Amino acid sequence: MPLWHVYHPPGAYTPEQKRRLSGDITGFYTRVGLPEFYVMTLFHEVAADSFHVGGEPTGTAVRITVEHIARHNADPQARRHTREALAALLAPHTTGRGLYCEFHIDETPQDLWMTDGIAPPPSGSEAERLWVRENRPVPY
Repeated sequence: MPLWHVYHPPGAYTPEQKRRLSGDITGFYTRVGLPEFYVMTLFHEVAADSFHVGGEPTGTAVRITVEHIARHNADPQARRHTREALAALLAPHTTGRGLYCEFHIDETPQDLWMTDGIAPPPSGSEAERLWVRENRPVPY
């Protein structure tokens, strides 16, 4: 599952802009075979007096943390490709709007994850394809 935390100044995103960003994020992962329900995006408004960059308050910064659990990239070239693809995905929602943006990706061990009490099926398995079709966890 990818879990995204988007920390941003108040008013940086309208409800529609949040929907579009979370839709772009979801589309990134469904194109590589993950079920839509795996993808969670949480928006956190942070006031400028509580959001400091370089020791100074800011009202124009966005900080994003991404947790990858369902898939990991071991290959440095694939990791770079993922980083660059996510930067391109984010640009229209951040730097393209004049917002300073940083993000990082953590990879959580897959064996420490469950959905509705069910361990996720192996990557690329028929059980995972069933989860994609049903868009929900299904016992297998």
